[in-house]
Amino acid sequence: MNSDIPERMLLGPGPSPVPQRVLQALSSPVLGHLDPAFLIIMDETRDLLRQAFMTTNEMTIPISGTGSAGMEACVVNTLEPGDRLVVGVAGYFGERLAEIARRAGADVTEVSAEWGRVVDPERLEVVVRRVRPQAVAVVHVETSTGVLQPIPPIADIAHRYEALLIVDAVSSLGGVELRVDDWGVDLCYSGSQKCLNAPPGLAPLTAGKRLRDRLGSRKTKVQSWYLDLSLLSTYWGATRLYHHTAPVSMIYALREGLRIVQEEGLERRWERHQRNAELLREGLEALGLHQFAQEGDRAPTVITVRVPDGVDELDTRQRLLTEFGIEIGGGLGPTKGRLLRIGLMGAGSSERNVLTLLAG
Repeated sequence: MNSDIPERMLLGPGPSPVPQRVLQALSSPVLGHLDPAFLIIMDETRDLLRQAFMTTNEMTIPISGTGSAGMEACVVNTLEPGDRLVVGVAGYFGERLAEIARRAGADVTEVSAEWGRVVDPERLEVVVRRVRPQAVAVVHVETSTGVLQPIPPIADIAHRYEALLIVDAVSSLGGVELRVDDWGVDLCYSGSQKCLNAPPGLAPLTAGKRLRDRLGSRKTKVQSWYLDLSLLSTYWGATRLYHHTAPVSMIYALREGLRIVQEEGLERRWERHQRNAELLREGLEALGLHQFAQEGDRAPTVITVRVPDGVDELDTRQRLLTEFGIEIGGGLGPTKGRLLRIGLMGAGSSERNVLTLLAG
């Protein structure tokens, strides 16, 4: 290990700890992005991603970029200038979804919830009925607040009014129950650095038939050439047409991280994340630290804690980092200085890490 890079226990909202076998995969020999051996690795990665998303979607690929690239890819492929989008906004990343859509020329209507609470499906339906959007978008686990948004009711509303459903699963895929096909999610994206055991740099994405139909009937080209799924699918599909130089080593890492997910099993993985989150919450309450996210809709992957009066949250985080080598996160936007955000994702979700953090 390089002497100038410290070793940390990554228990913030991301990135999460990377297992040794994934780091070893990163150090494997680099192949050409059209090498037959690498094409086999691409196919294996796609198959593993389908299992993680619980989908049979042909268009299931890792976008070369972080989770925000997956977010932008979903938005610009779904919407043309002037199209209508309804976004359920319950925090910082819902706001980012809306902003990206506005920059793509969409007519955006936000249905906002108080930070720390979920978007009310009944309020959302009233707006969707009035606006009749081409798409509805919502964040599954809002990383800024630790809220877990139930998806099936939102999917029912979107499809009742013939809108596509876009779901942000950056902090949920591989750690929280997510059933893309069973729930009727049309587009879903995530990030490699949260529950999938890999470093930041890839955005797993899956898109169903209704999105493919939308791509085929567009009147304008997708705003982004780099994120155009119709072009990316020719590289990841059977034709293997050159689009861009894939991040070969990162795909090695993602494949290995997904193998870990497969070996553990999704349901056992969901149970582990839930069990460790409950252990952490009990310990925090015993220390006099109270939850921020509303009870009943708390995510097991990002736990948010109110900062007590008189406590400097930045000083707390800095002392954890310098004295114990533990990284946790602070609040974003209106919760800056008022929240601690603790990530228990992927390899980071363990009883040992929870007890170490509580001791610190």
